[in-house]
Amino acid sequence: MRNLPFGPSLDGLKRAAAPQLPYRPCDPKSYRLSIGLIACGGITLQHLTAYKRAGYRVVALCDLIKSRALERKKAFYPRAEVYTDYRDVLKRSDIEVVDIATHPEVRAEIIKDALNAGKHVLSQKPFVVDLDVGERLADFADRRKLKLAVNQNGRWAPHFSYMRHVVQAGLLGEVFASHLAVHWDHAWTAGTVFDRIKHLILYDFGIHWFDITRCFLPGKTARRVHASMSFAPKQVSKPPLLAQALIEFDDAQASLVFDGAVKRGRLDTSYIASTRGSILSAGPDLARQNVILCTEKTYARPRLQGSWFPDGMHGTMAELLCAIEEEREPTHNARDNLKSLALCFAACQSAETSRPVAPGKVRRLL
Repeated sequence: MRNLPFGPSLDGLKRAAAPQLPYRPCDPKSYRLSIGLIACGGITLQHLTAYKRAGYRVVALCDLIKSRALERKKAFYPRAEVYTDYRDVLKRSDIEVVDIATHPEVRAEIIKDALNAGKHVLSQKPFVVDLDVGERLADFADRRKLKLAVNQNGRWAPHFSYMRHVVQAGLLGEVFASHLAVHWDHAWTAGTVFDRIKHLILYDFGIHWFDITRCFLPGKTARRVHASMSFAPKQVSKPPLLAQALIEFDDAQASLVFDGAVKRGRLDTSYIASTRGSILSAGPDLARQNVILCTEKTYARPRLQGSWFPDGMHGTMAELLCAIEEEREPTHNARDNLKSLALCFAACQSAETSRPVAPGKVRRLL
């Protein structure tokens, strides 16, 4: 493995073998559940790439623009039926799981209809624009005894997944700090529908980082969020491409930095500090990451396989299918995801008002 261009101090530490942890997506024992995909936009290229590789059965593809669904059918599932009305997908008794990949503004009604039709649901992120609506959907899923999960695919990005498994395994003791920074070019959104998202960075993009922050600080309750946003010089995208957030806990802290207008020298770093050590992941982008785990006496450099896309999409569907098979709640269930959205909404409000905001106080994205 190539050495990191920079890294933590390794003074006094001996190199050791990296812990073997289940960071890769784990498939269910049975592949017999049939899946319907509702909406076939750009991101679903990654969904279907992951599902095809995993051997999942996608039997229906739906989009308001029929040519999109036909394109996905030709590329991935030639035997799948194509629809332009999602209700026709929900009428099929053989479909047990639906992947709903529409934009959030129209997704809540589709999710409710899917649950009402007896389908388990994987919802694209961000889950909802209103926390109260999200709670009602989670309650409805419980009453229907169905699984409702959110596509927080970043949890299964190899570096993030390995880091959260290190935390879950207790290898670091108690975590008291998480610091994440992304320096990249998000200008591809200029002139697209994403130009209409006011909080493009903190909300649509940043929800992955708010969510993984919670995974890195299990059992911690966020008290206040301070955030800001601003325009980068000469940016062409309409929403601000620069944003940052500080999250206060009683005995911990977290920071998120988003520089979305970096043309050269891009960098992505994630750092966790704890009572027994630290773990750092760094690289030029989200796909290429090197990890160093430091404990009390040793350090290790795990050799990770895979990449965020499409493995993250594999992970979200795999976890939902395993939860159905094992009759348990998926770890990325809707009710859990609302806690990540509460952090995100608080950050957006703080960026608007220049004041700290308590998570949960802002119920709806403005």
